[in-house]
Amino acid sequence: MNASPVDQRRLLEVAELETRIRQADAARRNPPQAARVQALMARRQELAQELTRQLGARDDLRADLARIESDVAMVDARRARDAERLSSTSNMKEAQGLEHELGSLARRKRDLEDAELEVMERLEEADASVAAQETLIADTNAEGSLLSAEAKRVVAEATAAFEAATRDRAAVAGSVAADLLAYYDRVAARSSGAALLRRGTCEGCRMVLAGTDLQAVRLAAPDAVVTCPECGCILVRTEESGL
Repeated sequence: MNASPVDQRRLLEVAELETRIRQADAARRNPPQAARVQALMARRQELAQELTRQLGARDDLRADLARIESDVAMVDARRARDAERLSSTSNMKEAQGLEHELGSLARRKRDLEDAELEVMERLEEADASVAAQETLIADTNAEGSLLSAEAKRVVAEATAAFEAATRDRAAVAGSVAADLLAYYDRVAARSSGAALLRRGTCEGCRMVLAGTDLQAVRLAAPDAVVTCPECGCILVRTEESGL
């Protein structure tokens, strides 16, 4: 195929714009923050599940503490009644029974107070664990929100770049001869499409042309469309080609 050197050079613009289109499309479909955002979402779910477990454990401790406090109140009430009865009774046997019961109630209260202290300590630890877990969740949410906002910005910029490059590609391609552009499109389906031949090296595949291949390119007419023997892309010759 033959095409003017000017049209062949325009293919470099087309290829560059297509690279920008692919990069922008990849960025808008999968911004660099996406993987971390997904990881944070999974982490937040794990943290929320653990918080639910901790809240349940704390609620159980609060219920235990309320039950113990109720038992202490009942013991105190019983002791108050027995003490009042003891102060007013003149029956020796009844007095002995009341004194024995007051002793039992005193021991019961000590046991309850020991249990209450233990539960209060465990409840304090549970409150601290819940607070720490809530802080972790808040930090995770904050990082996720920040990264999500950054990802939206990246997607918006990539979308704008994609649309601009697509428009520019259409404009440049429209100035290229139809038969050359059709040939380029076929070549681009399996290679970089078009690349500069710079000092004997194809910039599409970065391979240095062998001496015989370079000689064939050197002998080709200026309007001949030549391709890289390695990757198959259209080799665009300029003063930098080293021919």
